[in-house]
Amino acid sequence: MITADLGGCSVLVTGGASGIGLAAATRFAACGAAVAINDRAGNPALDEAVSALRDRGHEVIAAPGDVSDPDDAESMVQSAASAMGRLDYLLNNAGTSATDTPIPPGDLDGLTEELWSAVLGTNLVGPFRCTRAAAPWLRAARGAVVNTSSASAFGRPGSSSAYAASKAGLVALTQRLAQGLGPEVRVNAIAPGYIRTPWSARFGAHWERLSVERAALARAGEPEDIAETMLFLCAGGYGRPLTEGRTGGRTRHARSAAALARAMAMAMATESAPKTHLTARYASVRVGSSRLGSTPAPTRRKQ
Repeated sequence: MITADLGGCSVLVTGGASGIGLAAATRFAACGAAVAINDRAGNPALDEAVSALRDRGHEVIAAPGDVSDPDDAESMVQSAASAMGRLDYLLNNAGTSATDTPIPPGDLDGLTEELWSAVLGTNLVGPFRCTRAAAPWLRAARGAVVNTSSASAFGRPGSSSAYAASKAGLVALTQRLAQGLGPEVRVNAIAPGYIRTPWSARFGAHWERLSVERAALARAGEPEDIAETMLFLCAGGYGRPLTEGRTGGRTRHARSAAALARAMAMAMATESAPKTHLTARYASVRVGSSRLGSTPAPTRRKQ
C-alpha cells in the first residue's frame, strides 16, 4: 500500500460524498491531509461523509456546490481553500452520466441537447472551472491536480457517446492544463474502467459482469484502487502529463514514465496489483521522490 505524510497539506475532492471521491477523501485524510469534500448542496451523503471522517479524528469540511454552475464552482473552491488556509491538491472527480440506463451509440435521438449540456457542463467544463479557481492556491503550494476521466475515452464501453466524448475531452484538457500550469503545478488524469460504486450499480449486474470478463484480474475495480493512484499522482508523482488507465489489468494508456513507475510501485507494494500491459508515448524519465518526504517513487529500469 502506497502511503505519504500529508500533514500540513490540504485537498479538495469534488464529487466526494460517495464512490471514488469518498475513497480518495478517506485515503488523503488517513495520510494526515485536511480534506474538503464537495458535492451538491442538499445531498445528505455529503454531511454523512464529513461526519464519518470527523468521527475518526480527521480534519474534514464540507464544500457544497455545483461544479456545472460557473459562479457556484468559483465560490466553492475559494471558500474551501480559504477555510483550510491553503490548497495543495485538487481532485476533479465530480461527474455525471445524465442517464440511468446506457444509451447505445446508435441511439442518436437519445442524446438530447439537455443530456449533452449536463454531461459536458459537469464532466468537462466543471474540472476547468475548478482548476481555474484553484490555480493561484495550487501555484503557491506547488501542488497537483488529478482529473477523473474514464476508459470510455479510449473506446471502452460507457454510459453514452456524450459521456465518452466528455471524458476524452478531459484527457485533452489535462494535457493543456499541464502545459499552462507547469512547472509549479502538476496536472494528470486517471481513466478508470468499471469501478464498483453506487453510481455504476445503477447499470445493473450485467454491466459489471461484462466488465469483469474483460479484466485480467477477473474482478471489478474498487474505489480504493483509484484512490491509491490519486495519492501517488499527488504525493509522489513527477513526470509529463499522463492519463493512466485503471481497467483491471487489460490495458493502460500511459502518457509518461510516471505511469510506468506507478504500475511498478503497485506491483511491488500489493499482491493483488494488476499485471500491466503499458504503452508509452514518451521516453523514459526519472521519477523524483515526493517533496513531502514520503517513500520515493521508483524509476523505470531499462530492460
